[in-house]
Amino acid sequence: MNSTKIRSLLHSDAGFAALVLRVPLGIILAAHGAQKLFGWFGGNGLSGTAQWMGSIGLEPGLLMALLAGSAEFFGGLALILGLLTRPAAAVAAFTMVVAIFSVHISNGLFMSNNGYEFALSLLAASLALTLQGGGRLAMDNGLLRRLS
Repeated sequence: MNSTKIRSLLHSDAGFAALVLRVPLGIILAAHGAQKLFGWFGGNGLSGTAQWMGSIGLEPGLLMALLAGSAEFFGGLALILGLLTRPAAAVAAFTMVVAIFSVHISNGLFMSNNGYEFALSLLAASLALTLQGGGRLAMDNGLLRRLS
């Protein structure tokens, strides 16, 4: 990848608005990923998540659990830090699309019925960060300065 593409990947004029979006989104994603990977916060851990994913047709269950949990946990940490914000947010957005259409869509909109409203909110926030980047106080800015 040439330096012009890397610069455009890291550059953001989003200001502090991206920070306000990045940090809570990152916390939520990292916590959900920790549930899937480590069983923290009342989660099922990797083996339980793998069994569940296999049971809903996301096979191989272990690989799918590892991918989803890693996208959420490590992507969430990256968003909190503003490190490679656009790629982390894009992976999170893709993960939410999969969650919406494989788990929640048939239950309607509302969370009270296990619907897709929460995943849709996370998808919207992830897409916003994919488009606008990390903004101020993002580690992306430090990486950008090192390239100059």
